[in-house]
Order: sequence, then C-alpha cells, then structure tokens
Amino acid sequence: MAKPKQPDVRAKLINRAAQMLRRRQPVTLRALVDGTGLSTMAVYTYFGGMDGLWKALRQEGFTRLASKLSAVPETSDPVHDLAALGAAYLANALENPDHYRVMFDAEAELEDSEAADETLHVMVRTIERATAAGRFASDIDALDLATQAWMIGHGVASLVATGPLDHRAAAHTVPLLTALYTNAGDDPDQCRRSVEQGWAHP
Repeated sequence: MAKPKQPDVRAKLINRAAQMLRRRQPVTLRALVDGTGLSTMAVYTYFGGMDGLWKALRQEGFTRLASKLSAVPETSDPVHDLAALGAAYLANALENPDHYRVMFDAEAELEDSEAADETLHVMVRTIERATAAGRFASDIDALDLATQAWMIGHGVASLVATGPLDHRAAAHTVPLLTALYTNAGDDPDQCRRSVEQGWAHP
C-alpha cells in the first residue's frame, strides 16, 4: 500500500526551489533535495518530475496572490477598491518575491489556469461595479481596463519587488492609476481621492 503524500513535503520542495532561484542557484533535481533529508524520488512522487515542480511553483505564486486579493474588503467605493487590489498585488510581490519571479514564466504550464485567471477577474468584477455606479463610462470594456491596470501593477511590482527600484517608487502608481481611471470616465478629483485612499489602505 502506497504511503499517503504529505503536504509539508510538497510545500518544502516548492519553497526550496523558490529560494534557490533567489540565490541564482541552478535548480537541478539533486541540488533541490540536497540537505533536505529527501531523496530525488520525492520530486517524482509529489510532482511527477521537474516539469511538475515548475508548474506547482507557478501555481503557488497565484495561490498566494489570490489569498492576498481575497483579504481586501469591499467598500461602497469601487474605485477605492480597485486601488486597494493594486496595493495588495504589490504587497504580495514584496512578501513573496521568490514566487513572484516565476508566476509569469510562460515556459512552464500551470496546474490550474482558471484559478490563476481568477486573480484578474476579481478586478474585472470590481470595474463592473464601478461602471454600474456611474464612475466609469457605460461602454468601458471591463476586461480591457482590468488588463491595463494589471499591466501598470505588474510593471511596478517587477521593478520594485524583483528589480532595481526602491519601494518608495511604488508611490508613482497612484498618478498612473488615477490617469487610467479618469480616462475611463471617472471625475478627476473624486478619482484621485479614491485611488489615494485605496492605495494607502489595502
């Protein structure tokens, strides 16, 4: 009878792979298990091999992002909430830079692509709330606008969490999002206040 798989072993291997990437160490099968007390067979048992490990590592990044986004409370101001979701996205990248590095590595598939897509659809639904509330123009394409906001957030997160910029540079996100949402139809002054408050209180 096969032994039941242990979630802590799976998590240990995923986290070790992420840490090795941060240290710019080659993530080979033997190097991955070296010093862990595990055999190379563990990688096959829990992931089916190194390709499966990369899938799991990418998925873990989106799982952590989804958890961070779900903790953002919904308020009566959907534009505030959009900014708060953006701040949570950046916070997740700062808290999990190792996982963030590989989340968007398209060379490795995901274990559950729909779960990853859901992290974008959270913003789509919030944009739809803003449109219903009259903050955005009625003909705004929610998916297009969410994608544009995500591109801004991803650029900032990449430069601050895993790139050359100091975390203070993230403050530049506020005028960028304000310009984006004003262009979508929001009142400039109201938009600026909403974005500033949402970004400061994710």
